[in-house]
Amino acid sequence: MGNEDLKDMSFWEHLEELRHTFFKIGGVLVVFTIVFFIFMPNIFDHIILAPCRGDFILYQLFEDITNKFPALPQFTTEGFHVDLINIKLASQFFIHISTSLWLAVVFAFPFVVWLLWNFIKPALYENERRGSERAFFLGVAMFFLGVAVGYFVVFPITLRFLAEYKVSDLVPNQISLDSYMDNFLMLIFIMGIVFEMPLVAWLLSKMGFLHREFFAKYRRHAVVVLLVLAAFITPTGDPFTLCIVFLPLYLLYELSAFFTSPIPKEE
Repeated sequence: MGNEDLKDMSFWEHLEELRHTFFKIGGVLVVFTIVFFIFMPNIFDHIILAPCRGDFILYQLFEDITNKFPALPQFTTEGFHVDLINIKLASQFFIHISTSLWLAVVFAFPFVVWLLWNFIKPALYENERRGSERAFFLGVAMFFLGVAVGYFVVFPITLRFLAEYKVSDLVPNQISLDSYMDNFLMLIFIMGIVFEMPLVAWLLSKMGFLHREFFAKYRRHAVVVLLVLAAFITPTGDPFTLCIVFLPLYLLYELSAFFTSPIPKEE
């Protein structure tokens, strides 16, 4: 369907096309939710609860690095294990459903974007389509990269610290399943959203609201803010883990600066 065809469509025909698009999106989400619901026990055992065990890939990597460099604070995986408890009768059932839905939203995201793109695309000119396609693909890729960083780096470090932290030895940690899942989903999705920063910067630049000079002017301020944010995410006091979280955030800042255009020179 081209731009000329769109002109021949009435308002109600556009609305009907949008309704069909939403039906397709709903169908995709239902299918993904059912698939994740069926396989959720295995997903929980081998993926969601993997950071609870000492053999998680990040813990093994930290142990190998600190063993090779004795000057660093030593990191050990021996004996680390987080046992979760369920304190509400219906929690496991509702978490089974809600987690299936959340994972469906995440992994169906490219299909949802593709369906919406097919609805919007006929209304755009060729040059607008090329720019929008790059934006959509960049947004999807950066979102999944952020989710991966959240799962493999941010959440395990946070879990490790909080699970072992005690205000007193007389108060043992008993972590509930609800608390674990709230933090798991929150940190992972927050990182997915944070990694959209280059796309947001690019869009603001296209609209003339943001220029590369802004990032150069406030780079020192950004470093301080990002260090505080990294310290908040990983309050271990360990400079090694602090850098592990800080570096991706700073690279996002520089990537955002790269995607923005400089202030146009006056003729």
